[in-house]
Amino acid sequence: MAYTKKNLQDAVKQTLGDRMLVIVSNREPYVHRLRDGKIDCSRPTGGAVTALDPVMKACGGTWVAYGSGTGDKKTVDEKNRIMVPPDNPSYTLRRIWLSKEEEAGYYYGFSNKGLWPLCHIAYTRPEFNEDEWQVYFNVNKKFADAVLEEVGDKKAFVWVQDYHLTLLPQMLKKKKPDLIVSHFWHIPWPNSEVFRICPKQRDILEGLLANDLLGFHIRYHCENFFDTVDKTLEARIDRERYSIVHNGHETLVRAFPISVDFNMISKKSETPDIKKYAKPLIEEYNLGDIEYIMFGLDRIDYTKGIIERIKAVDRFLDKYPSYKGRFAFIQVGDLSRIHLQAYKDLNDQINAVVEHVNWKHATENWAPVIMVRRHLVFDEIMAFYKLANVCVVSSLHDGMNIVAKEYISSRVDGDGVLLLSQFTGASRELVDAISFNPFDIESFVENIKYALEMSSDEKKRRMLALRETVAEKNIYKWAGDIMSEFGKIQNNPVIAQPNAH
Repeated sequence: MAYTKKNLQDAVKQTLGDRMLVIVSNREPYVHRLRDGKIDCSRPTGGAVTALDPVMKACGGTWVAYGSGTGDKKTVDEKNRIMVPPDNPSYTLRRIWLSKEEEAGYYYGFSNKGLWPLCHIAYTRPEFNEDEWQVYFNVNKKFADAVLEEVGDKKAFVWVQDYHLTLLPQMLKKKKPDLIVSHFWHIPWPNSEVFRICPKQRDILEGLLANDLLGFHIRYHCENFFDTVDKTLEARIDRERYSIVHNGHETLVRAFPISVDFNMISKKSETPDIKKYAKPLIEEYNLGDIEYIMFGLDRIDYTKGIIERIKAVDRFLDKYPSYKGRFAFIQVGDLSRIHLQAYKDLNDQINAVVEHVNWKHATENWAPVIMVRRHLVFDEIMAFYKLANVCVVSSLHDGMNIVAKEYISSRVDGDGVLLLSQFTGASRELVDAISFNPFDIESFVENIKYALEMSSDEKKRRMLALRETVAEKNIYKWAGDIMSEFGKIQNNPVIAQPNAH
């Protein structure tokens, strides 16, 4: 039986008891922006926010995050709080504020010039800078102060998200050792030889080992973390309990494959609103005469394999010219981290490759690659999912990949094919997708052809199996499994305090 919102609510009440739930992340779940003198509220893209918002709607609590929107300060109360979501307020968003210097050093600097390329083996060199590290440390402390202010003298379970806040658990435990602190790492954890490049590896590992529970997407990442700790710190690794004891404090390490709200997406995909959005998209992008649509949805990031898929489309049309005029590849992508040179260069490279492929293959009324640069609302994304014969996820390295699971959830009709990179965490679960190596262009091309020409029976068989997997392992099961581990920690009468660093 699939895990439901009600199951999760029951599990949270039983597990947390009188403890409050606090989620902490860099990115906020709702952003308020000033547009034409009015304040507009939207939910940003990104796997963590997509996954955690349904959990908070189900459970309530407080979410602490950086307020980045131009209208954010105008919407909070005197304690920097606002109830969200706007249409049905069910939990508190506590915003913290960062200066441009703090954002540059903490977010663009150590987090995304350093840790992001370090953990994603996509062959972009990480950069580490002592000044940026100091800003990263100070911003982690700013988050810690905000969390402690929200908790006050209450008992709480604090759930930290991702690589921006590696020092936060230790800071919290030092000030309030009775907190239960867990951390979910949303990106890959690399092998120990890669991680040792980081000059602050000991600080980061000691920060993470202050957690009572540390979660990764897949077991492979857990094993990499064990190996990294083993080669770096004096610690006892217990492979039976799957835990690490460091400075007298035990951290449970577990794999929790993140997912999506399967039922919500499935129901939404069948509503008239989605069909209403599809028609103007067909007109806007001249899709009326297109027989085959391949669709990609990503932040513009060098880990996502966007250039590789455009080059695969080029090679596909070279080898199989009969698809010219009948096939279109639509790539939706929000610009991200544009202040970093690697992302500016990537954006320029994508523009150049798209222009070349379209110049080479286009006819008067048709171009094979359509780049959608504008921000799409979720209903428009759902409409594209329904229009697409094939959804392609060609990540060069990815923690999980939520897009793959959203696409499956939207295909209530049993149609559609998922082309999935073998270097995603999702490929471990979604074994009925077409798995491929995005570095191997010839294989990539043949798999595009196979996906487009797949028989209706095979499509339905594969999609049914994929939908059963995602329905069973949905976002509520992910959160419920984590809550189950919380319960084990809470029942332990001793929650050790890590030694001061």
